[in-house]
Amino acid sequence: MVDNTTPRERAWAEGTGIFAGTILATLGVFQFLEGLSAAAKDDVFVRTQNYLFDVDVNAWGWVHMLIGAAAVVIGVCVLLGQYWAMVAGICVAVLSALANFAFLPFYPFWTLAIIAFDLAVIWAMTVMMGQRR
Repeated sequence: MVDNTTPRERAWAEGTGIFAGTILATLGVFQFLEGLSAAAKDDVFVRTQNYLFDVDVNAWGWVHMLIGAAAVVIGVCVLLGQYWAMVAGICVAVLSALANFAFLPFYPFWTLAIIAFDLAVIWAMTVMMGQRR
């Protein structure tokens, strides 16, 4: 197979991959810490009244910890150049965004920031996958 990419295109793809892996691993650490604080003590997060979803903070803490741990492992695998990790990274970023959406009434600004970074990871992973075709 002949590689028709220019050095500039390869550099762009590699930079995007480094960005995606680093952000995914960092988001995983933050997600895990957010979940740990929610699972350890229920009164850390204060819920707004009359929200559409009624979620148990302790249960969502465990969900966040599982997603965070998976994101760290997959982010490191993306940095190591594993192709399967790109697909798994997109899936974990989507799950993270959905889990954070349900967590919105407890910490709205932090949650919106995490969702924005999840979208950046999804974008970076799809760009990287497109460069590898």
